[in-house]
Amino acid sequence: MTFSALHKGKHMLRARVALNPAAVVAPVNRRTFGSFVEHMGRCVYTGIYEPGHPSADEDGFRTDVLALARELGVTMVRYPGGNFVSGYRWEDGIGPVEKRPRRRDLAWRSIETNEVGIDEFAKWAQKADVEIMYAVNLGTRGVQEALDVHEYVNHAEGTELSERRRANGAEKPYGIKLWCLGNELDGPWQTGHKTAEEYGLLAASTARALKSAEPDLELVACGSSSSVMPTFGSWESTVLEHAYDVVEYVSCHAYYEEHDGDLGSFLASAVDMDHFVNSIVATADAVGARLKSKKKINLSFDEWNVWYLSRFQNAPLPAEWGVAPRVIEDQYNVADAVVVGNLLISLLRHSDRVTAACQAQLVNVIAPIMTEPGGPAWRQTIFHPFARTAALAKGDVLETRVDSPAYETARYGEAPLVDAVATHDPATGDVTLFVVNRSQSESVTLTVDLTAFGTGLSVAESVTLTDDDVRASNTKDEPDRVTLRPTADIPGGAVTADDGGVTLTLPSVSWTALRLTR
Repeated sequence: MTFSALHKGKHMLRARVALNPAAVVAPVNRRTFGSFVEHMGRCVYTGIYEPGHPSADEDGFRTDVLALARELGVTMVRYPGGNFVSGYRWEDGIGPVEKRPRRRDLAWRSIETNEVGIDEFAKWAQKADVEIMYAVNLGTRGVQEALDVHEYVNHAEGTELSERRRANGAEKPYGIKLWCLGNELDGPWQTGHKTAEEYGLLAASTARALKSAEPDLELVACGSSSSVMPTFGSWESTVLEHAYDVVEYVSCHAYYEEHDGDLGSFLASAVDMDHFVNSIVATADAVGARLKSKKKINLSFDEWNVWYLSRFQNAPLPAEWGVAPRVIEDQYNVADAVVVGNLLISLLRHSDRVTAACQAQLVNVIAPIMTEPGGPAWRQTIFHPFARTAALAKGDVLETRVDSPAYETARYGEAPLVDAVATHDPATGDVTLFVVNRSQSESVTLTVDLTAFGTGLSVAESVTLTDDDVRASNTKDEPDRVTLRPTADIPGGAVTADDGGVTLTLPSVSWTALRLTR
């Protein structure tokens, strides 16, 4: 990127943020850095699991993918769906693999071999050091099946299903604490689609039964599958009227894409995520007030990402029923990565109420990690902001208000050019700022006022994701075309520090992480 390209305006754009360690929003929730593995496309088969691959371990898992999942910093994985779960029979995936049935998956028009089930996935999760967030089928099934799978995975011993788990090789229970009560049942596309009233009654019944078995489970009721659904808001209100006292979370799902070349609106996608969160918080709190409850319902943003949904809608599912077809394998570019980094900023700033989140999905299917069968695994552009945010966001989220120039977007109205969130770790003294510049043509000089922290902070790391070409992406042949670079090494980028703070020059269409330490 040339210096002149970064400075097309007559005057340098400037922004400012002042940070204060006393202005705490909430602790950083490690569950914010969740992901999603659905039996969809190549996420499982030739994604996390490929027994014939050169890197496969004794259980058939690709160790190259495991290494990238650990590098990504994933803390929790939602499993096994997604739309898939609404037609899934969990018991198909246990016992001798050679005896497991092959089934049609109506959600993604494919054949499910059931080679990987809950026992195999639990092994993978242990190797990846992630928590399992388990989803139960409330589309074609109900209370009894939810109790059965709970007995299988969480009951210690002495019952038919717990003993079957032990016979299948897992002597100790898996101890899964976080459970999704179905998936997107507000959507007409969902197998077993229900009205809010129907789902609310079923979710409440299932929740009561599960908590009779294990009182300290954390349960997630399905919220709207999108903020553009005609029932958005009213769905959550009706569902929570029935289930408020027996669930801890309501789910949120949101995907973003660039429409018709409108890059400006796309770069401001986090404005919509902020509105989504605030709307659901207001709805949940209103229900709580009507019920005279002191309990607060938190949000599980358990599907979010950039997804070029319009391309998928214009390309029908495979005509033939096959195993692990290539489905929605979006290739991500620089602009997509900046948006993903900004969506993480939004999730962090709402850490007081968004206490779980899952980027969808982990491998191959709209994913930060891509693989080829029998071949390499590599990082997509969106891998990098997620990995650095997961690694550096520690301690407390700070209230972060940026004084920034604004611009007008067609989809979301006025949006600030600069958006940011900061964290502070009282144990180490580290302060980390995550920041985006949404300008398509101008660099921005951002002044970070740190006087409230006293003296002694110095810059330990400042890395930026940007490129001359906002459409540049990583591929099998060029896996590191787009990556993080030291901010000071980028033409037009700069970092200067003194006892009062730091000044960053942010290139256009960029995401930056700045870490300061004592």
